[in-house]
Amino acid sequence: MELGLYTFADVDPNAADKGAEGRRRLADLLEEIELADQVGLDVFGLGEHHRPDYAASAPAVILAAAAARTSRIRLTSAVTVLSSDDPVRVFQQFATLDLLSNGRAEIMAGRGSFIESFPLFGQSLDDYEQLFSEKLDLLLALRDSERVTWSGALRSPINDRGVYPRPLQDPLPLWIAVGGAPQSVARAGALGVPMALAIIGGEPARFAPLFQLYREAGRRSGQDPSKLKTSINVHGFIADTTQEAADQFYGPQAEVMNRIGRERGWGPTNRAHFDQAISPTGNLFLGDPETVARKIVAHRKLFGNDRFLLQMAIGPMPHDRILHGIELYGTKVAPLVREMLAEERAS
Repeated sequence: MELGLYTFADVDPNAADKGAEGRRRLADLLEEIELADQVGLDVFGLGEHHRPDYAASAPAVILAAAAARTSRIRLTSAVTVLSSDDPVRVFQQFATLDLLSNGRAEIMAGRGSFIESFPLFGQSLDDYEQLFSEKLDLLLALRDSERVTWSGALRSPINDRGVYPRPLQDPLPLWIAVGGAPQSVARAGALGVPMALAIIGGEPARFAPLFQLYREAGRRSGQDPSKLKTSINVHGFIADTTQEAADQFYGPQAEVMNRIGRERGWGPTNRAHFDQAISPTGNLFLGDPETVARKIVAHRKLFGNDRFLLQMAIGPMPHDRILHGIELYGTKVAPLVREMLAEERAS
């Protein structure tokens, strides 16, 4: 199982000098990706957002900078908001990243849980579903063939045009990110494209049927089972002790969830909710290295997932704590997870 991190590059939305704040966060972010590579983590993902509280509106650019400072870690979006972007440009950007990184680029495409990019790029929310369906179809065509002929209802057609550069990896890895909608899960399975499921609330166990649906949809469509890879993308934090992890993570995580909750009409979170979420059956993967490792392995038994991505850099979490968490993840958690999985295979 691959182990990695993802982030949205949170910044202070109320900073007086937004340029300076963005510069600081991106410098810290590159240091975090570099450390993740050094301690042996497998994947680093960067989510696209177009809001004042996040700095990563152009993940491919940031990941290209990270490619120059790393040697082995895979670099992916998490996610690319495909519905409001142009699939040709998305493919070209990540093909370029693939060349710069010597074959370490991936695209994680999704519809996006925030809608700011739709009016920003002139897309109608009335076309929310159709935009993603058509653009995913085009992106798959671009990935599969150097010359493309394609037509759809919401974009002008392409008539036998070459799209360059071509990536080093053939095909360029593409994942579909889903938030729990069964139709999205079934589509990913039917297409034979790896699926990343975000779990940021509730008990993770309730998502297990979606993994079964994904694999069944792939089987019914005649897809190669080896292509039906899955990931869970979750929130959490790692510190020397579980108490330290909880005390350090609660404030930043609550600030973000309450800010987003006010926009979406959610009720406010509190420490009791948080303490339930960090329990063995809760959605937060938080604690000392052994606690987090055991929870990762327990959920792999539940889902059979091939990848696990953890979002630790949430809200105003201090940079030094993030770095320490990354170090513990790579040097303590990852070896424990691999040892436990090896013992299971041997038994």
